[in-house]
Amino acid sequence: MKHLTTCFVLGLTFIAGLTTAWPQPALPDEPPPSVSNSRSVEEQLRELRYDQVACLVTHNAMSSQAEGWFFPNQSHGLTRQLEDGVRGLMLDVHTIGGQPWLVHNRPILGKRPLVDALRDIARFMKSEPQAVVTIIFESYVPSKSVQQAFRQAGLLDYAHQQKCGDAWPTLNSMVQAGKRLVVFTDRGGGEWPGYHAVWDHCQETHFSVRSVTEFSFRRNRGQAQNSLLILNHFLTAPIASRSLAKQANAAEVLSPRIRECEAKTGRFPKFIAVDFHDIGQTVRTVRQFNLARLQTGSRSPRAE
Repeated sequence: MKHLTTCFVLGLTFIAGLTTAWPQPALPDEPPPSVSNSRSVEEQLRELRYDQVACLVTHNAMSSQAEGWFFPNQSHGLTRQLEDGVRGLMLDVHTIGGQPWLVHNRPILGKRPLVDALRDIARFMKSEPQAVVTIIFESYVPSKSVQQAFRQAGLLDYAHQQKCGDAWPTLNSMVQAGKRLVVFTDRGGGEWPGYHAVWDHCQETHFSVRSVTEFSFRRNRGQAQNSLLILNHFLTAPIASRSLAKQANAAEVLSPRIRECEAKTGRFPKFIAVDFHDIGQTVRTVRQFNLARLQTGSRSPRAE
């Protein structure tokens, strides 16, 4: 999320051309691999800890073509992303007129009040009472402004609180407690309950990648001992595009990178961050990865 768009100077004529609707491929409707007992996959996954279940994360989730953002990173808005099976949202928040807004780089490229986006998330969580959702903020605003937006959206009561070094709870226990929203931020973490400093808990791979041949597992931000790994898996050359996402999200690229991550880093790929999640069957790829771990009984090397 830290990279800046370099194409603002291309002019409004080119920008306007990007608003043309792209055809949206349907997500596959094939059944996933079976597991070896009668309980549903979702029931079995909920018995695992938060840090033992991989989830698909949308990079710059607020920046969507459907909602008119220029140089978008996603095709659809937050509600559609969550409905499709995305369970993590990377959001950039800036101050406009003293209030927190979702913005990527410059407001002219797209903006939305943070509280409106949080209300979308709240509605989804009410409609899906088993869903555990994560938000990762790149923040340029005071933490109290973010807290107030959460309060107005009715999301504060959902916020899980995690102490560094403690074992993460199972998804079931989070659901039963009603604390099934995990929030990370790169500014102001710890200044209100449930607002976690992202680099106290997470580490990440590099995000400035121009081609699939440059993908690596080298650590960027966060300490090596941090328990949650953000696997950045998107291309920027010089901005995000559907053609780049088609390359990065292809099953023959994404699937082996997820599978190899733990062996290469010693960390389970908790968050798999992509652009244009609707391209390349990303939801299904992450689901199959989780299913394979259920079938083999695999756990993170530091899971017990």
